[in-house]
Amino acid sequence: VQLQASGGGSVQPGDSLRLSCAASGLVLSDYNMGWFRQRLGKERERVAAISRSGDTARYADSVKGRFTVSRDNAKSTVYLQMTNVAPEDTAAYYCAAARRWATMMDGGYNYLGQGTLVTVSS
Repeated sequence: VQLQASGGGSVQPGDSLRLSCAASGLVLSDYNMGWFRQRLGKERERVAAISRSGDTARYADSVKGRFTVSRDNAKSTVYLQMTNVAPEDTAAYYCAAARRWATMMDGGYNYLGQGTLVTVSS
């Protein structure tokens, strides 16, 4: 199983950015998907999660209203649209897959991909 995140980069506060996660080695529609991030010196945290069909999404309070998670099962890809980014959004972002929704809600996962770095600074 591979979960390859891409789309990170250096942006300025207030900018928008879209991250993508290309999944292979699994049937994406069998998995609930999530985006996690790890800021320097901090523990990894889940910022967004989306159910297998895409009809349910959950967000961390810190990104609610600014980030949107979506998925295209036919393309085996999950997205994280980030808007109005702030310096505190600077982190390595990872996508993860969990068979059970409860696992994702508990901050767990079955698979975690490689990260993509987002840096927000003026």
